[in-house]
Amino acid sequence: MIRMDEAGYRAASFLDDRMLHPGLEVRLCSLDQAMADAELQQREDARWIFHIGHVGSTLVSRLLGELVGVLSLREPRSLRDLIAISVEEQVLVASNLRRIFSRSFAPNQVALIKATSSVSEQAPMLVPAAGLALFLYATPQNYVASILAGENSLKELAALYEHRLGRLGRRGIDLRGFDASPAHRAAAAWACEMTSLEAAADAMADRRILWADFDEMIGDMAGWLARCARHFEFTASLERLKELVSGPLMRRYSKALEYDYSPSLRAELLGEAARRHRVDITAAIAALEKAAETVPMLNRALERARRES
Repeated sequence: MIRMDEAGYRAASFLDDRMLHPGLEVRLCSLDQAMADAELQQREDARWIFHIGHVGSTLVSRLLGELVGVLSLREPRSLRDLIAISVEEQVLVASNLRRIFSRSFAPNQVALIKATSSVSEQAPMLVPAAGLALFLYATPQNYVASILAGENSLKELAALYEHRLGRLGRRGIDLRGFDASPAHRAAAAWACEMTSLEAAADAMADRRILWADFDEMIGDMAGWLARCARHFEFTASLERLKELVSGPLMRRYSKALEYDYSPSLRAELLGEAARRHRVDITAAIAALEKAAETVPMLNRALERARRES
């Protein structure tokens, strides 16, 4: 347990090991005690952002977190740790975690939780009936290009490849026939994370889900933020949203605000990667489409991306 104030939550890009530093007030308690205390919490009205990774989820959570009455939290470690316990235990722990993360500093303040991309598979456990969630994604072309454009993204791709193949396998999807090129592996990563969202949506018919293509969102960020605010039932004037979109958050790298990064730079990097790796990306997308011929869920994900492109 780490003591945090509102400013700490606002500043933190990740609520996991990366936030640990000397000077934090940290206490240990047993999981049983934490779960017992969580069961006494009355609220479970947090809003949720699930995503496929590398699609601006941190930026969206930061922008919405600037609205009055919104407490924005990003990537709590405990949500990732759900996969370490049995499915039966996950249901109980997830229901208590959604109570824990629904707490806020004032009764009229609502929490907005941005999960890590791999947590999408637990979304049906985390979002209660009638709950509100945003599902963020990108087209496979833009996703693959974004991975190929970054050195750290390629390292992450390699580190998570086998894990993602295992996750796909549990949904009955076998992409081991893809070649070992980074473009093919990135396409497999897109398939893994997108079918995670599609499977979650299937299990969340009694929740309200807003789907958004991040690159479409960038084209009208103020309009899309207004749409997100209405979906989440946040109070926000269009003037305030336009102010946020024209402010410094749109010109900084959201995971590390000390670095410059903007929609125009993103478009430039995506365009450069798309040109440099055109042959590999084309082959990887063709492999995805071939696989989708026998995998309805993957085909549905591709159709969703086509509708928005």
